[in-house]
Amino acid sequence: MITNTPKDLLCFSHLRWDFVFQRPQHLMTRFAERGNVYFLEEPVFDNPDKPYLSFKKKQAGLWVCLPHLPVGSTPDDIIKMMNILLVTFFEKRDCSNFIFWYYTPMAYEFSGMFAPAITVYDCMDELAAFAFAPPNIKYVEQKLLQKADLVFTGGVSLYEAKKNSHHNIHAFPSSIDKVHFGAARNNITPPADQAAISGIKLGFYGVIDERFDQELIREIANRRPDWHIILIGPVVKINPSKLPTADNIHYLGAKSYNELPAYLSGWDVAMIPFLLNESTRFISPTKTPEYLAAGKPVVSSAIRDVVAPYEEMGLVSIGSDVELFIAAIEYELTNSADRQWLKSVDEFLADKSWEDTFSSMLQLMQKVWKESKPVVLVRSLKNVS
Repeated sequence: MITNTPKDLLCFSHLRWDFVFQRPQHLMTRFAERGNVYFLEEPVFDNPDKPYLSFKKKQAGLWVCLPHLPVGSTPDDIIKMMNILLVTFFEKRDCSNFIFWYYTPMAYEFSGMFAPAITVYDCMDELAAFAFAPPNIKYVEQKLLQKADLVFTGGVSLYEAKKNSHHNIHAFPSSIDKVHFGAARNNITPPADQAAISGIKLGFYGVIDERFDQELIREIANRRPDWHIILIGPVVKINPSKLPTADNIHYLGAKSYNELPAYLSGWDVAMIPFLLNESTRFISPTKTPEYLAAGKPVVSSAIRDVVAPYEEMGLVSIGSDVELFIAAIEYELTNSADRQWLKSVDEFLADKSWEDTFSSMLQLMQKVWKESKPVVLVRSLKNVS
């Protein structure tokens, strides 16, 4: 019985390894414990004499691969050069022993002609709905779906939207590292930049981009000047100068994954202040279970994958407009010591971890790998006359 899968994996990512530690990093670090992982980022255009891949080892068995291409390269040039770089990469490696793992379908434009052992599309977001998405992303995604052996989605709503597009598709909502974020339940020395802020603290960490509800934050800060809003994360794809400013709004910048529990520990309420639009229609915020693992009350916009199951189970509060968001925060400020709530949180999170997610994904891959192997019939010698 075949129970293993190929040990080498090439991951095509639209996100930088060192940008924000999230789903790709959690899964790829675990794959690296059983084989070699090559995490291929999108190219940088720094005018090399000749296009090349640089390799940076991040841990045992895991390398970040960065393509270096000429400035001014056209989209067609990029596809051709990336294909050549992949051909070179596989000159001394056997592609048929590799798993191809896609986070961006656009990588299929330069990799679709290869024949890996297994092709996996981990569709963690509906990238076509994001700002500045390539105009042909949906078309290329359809090509990838035709080639993929296995498809995962980053949430239930995304699964429901795509379940008829592939014969072997499975929902894997965001998971957690409970030990890591559970540390926030203890008394942690507050980071210096947050320690200087006194009073009630409402916190958010994550990428601050077109999904972030700027007007909601502006109104909360204006109506409740006694509340301090802590915002942690990089600002991308939006103009930083347009972000709301006030004495009680604090932008602390990007923090490392290891630093997050210390910041969480000092918050009174954790927030998910997202707009309801095409870019958030199918998201399943990883921060939801992370906030809860830290033992923090959560108030969120009415994101579908937060409403179900978290709000329906009484684990988070939902604010569908400014007034209700503020009212939900006020409720959670008085409800934060509810031990029954915390017990319910822990019961819900009991079987949710990145280890469980990785293990379940691996089992599905093993099934694909087993079924792809030809059956060899061996006749017993004693039956041979």
